[in-house]
Amino acid sequence: MRSMLAALALALCLVFATPVIAGAPVDINRADAQTLAESLDGIGLAKAKAIVDYRQAHGPFKSADQLTDVKGIGARTVERNRANILLNGARPAGVVAKPAVRPAAKPAAGRR
Repeated sequence: MRSMLAALALALCLVFATPVIAGAPVDINRADAQTLAESLDGIGLAKAKAIVDYRQAHGPFKSADQLTDVKGIGARTVERNRANILLNGARPAGVVAKPAVRPAAKPAAGRR
C-alpha cells in the first residue's frame, strides 16, 4: 500500500512540476504589438499597442526605463521584464539574461 501511495505521490509531483516559462527577449524598438504582448509579462495587447503608439510618436526608446512614460506601465512591470527587453537588438548595459526556464522543485524527502 505504501509503495502505491509513493508512486501516486511521485506521479502527481511530476505532473505538477512543469517548468515556469518566462517571457521571451524582445526588441521594444522593432516589435509589433502582438509580439510585445506575447513576450513581456504583464503586458497585454492594449498596453503593447500603447508602447507601439508611444514609439511612433516619440521615436525609439533609449532605455528600458523609458517604458514607464507609456500610460499603464510602471516601474515594477519594467523590472519584471528587464532581462527580456532589448534595445535595437541588444540588451541594455548592465543587464544579464536570466534563464528562460526555472528548474523543477526537488521532491520532498519521504519518511520510511
